Amino acid sequence: MAEYPLVDNTEFEPDEEYIPGPEPEPQAPVWMDGSVRIGLHTSISGSYVNALESARKLGANAVQIFSASPRMWQGAAVRIPEKDAKEFRARRNELGLGPLVIHANYLLNLAATAPMLRTRSIQAFHEELVRGVLLGADYLVVHPGARGEASKESAISTIIESVKQAARRVPMGHMRILIENTAGMGTAVGSRLEEVAAIVRGLSSVGAGVCLDTAHLFAAGYDIKTAAGLEQTIDAIDRTIRLENVPVLHVNDSKIPLGGKVDRHEHIGEGKIGAEAIGRILKHPRLGPVPPEGLAGRAFLLETPIDDPGDDRKNVAKLWELAGVEGPAAEKGYSMMTVAIKKMMAKKGKKLSSRNLPAGKKRLTTETASAQKKKAKGGEKKSGKK
Repeated sequence: MAEYPLVDNTEFEPDEEYIPGPEPEPQAPVWMDGSVRIGLHTSISGSYVNALESARKLGANAVQIFSASPRMWQGAAVRIPEKDAKEFRARRNELGLGPLVIHANYLLNLAATAPMLRTRSIQAFHEELVRGVLLGADYLVVHPGARGEASKESAISTIIESVKQAARRVPMGHMRILIENTAGMGTAVGSRLEEVAAIVRGLSSVGAGVCLDTAHLFAAGYDIKTAAGLEQTIDAIDRTIRLENVPVLHVNDSKIPLGGKVDRHEHIGEGKIGAEAIGRILKHPRLGPVPPEGLAGRAFLLETPIDDPGDDRKNVAKLWELAGVEGPAAEKGYSMMTVAIKKMMAKKGKKLSSRNLPAGKKRLTTETASAQKKKAKGGEKKSGKK
């Protein structure tokens, strides 16, 4: 074997010397460029990437998904293979979709007083956080929970401690937890802005924010239908939560009248809030994505019903129209609900919405309205047992 001679006292020209330069400043993601971001909840059925493709085909530039089935406790044990997560992150980057929002499991009750339910909820939320980080999510939205017979003050303290426990030892990175306001049904916490604000203040150590749902606000008694009522509500949001802490809005019309305290979403422009009022929300400078009045990257996301094939595409197009902005082109004829799914559901007497779309591989999660009501009542009773 040939030997290589050692060279002593090697000399370099001055311009060949390596001089470390300053670290480049991290660039803001493309979705924080001040453009309007409109999206919807899409299904991960088949693969996580399918959810991104659905958003693209429906003319959205932002997206919300579940990271596992939203109505099964088994979701707490779901692990996403790194290969799948890498493919998802890469495709999302290619499509320029953002922000990416994950909605937590509906069974979670972070306010539960029953030890087993609370422990289960904390563990499931912890797993949601882990999956969210792996998928590269920007936000993880969670409902506060139901207090049962506990006082509101006690429930708020329980929620804060539950979230802190769930987030312990999770490298959150840029992902942010968002507490969603509620409609005020039963003993649900978070229908009043003051309650949501108290939770967020208690979670300052984890940097939590808020996701506001228009249908929930309206059902809880905030008159966002009138111009004067919207101004009063925005002032109340800023006074309690602060508008800079609201990076995501769920934009849904409501089947329920003002103050009805029931969570029932309707197609945009066909509910009690109406198209004119929703247009005011989308165009309001304080709720928009343009600083200094607005917040860069703020997203408007749909969770509306899909009664017929194409309803999802029409609702996305309606939001772009009401926002006064031309959005990405949608794929003609595409819908997450196919004729076959509609026939199957009609046969079983079930309804589909963007919130109970297929959430797991080869699984269609649907429920009758009566079953949902029974589950909601049962959940409230359970949460207040101890």
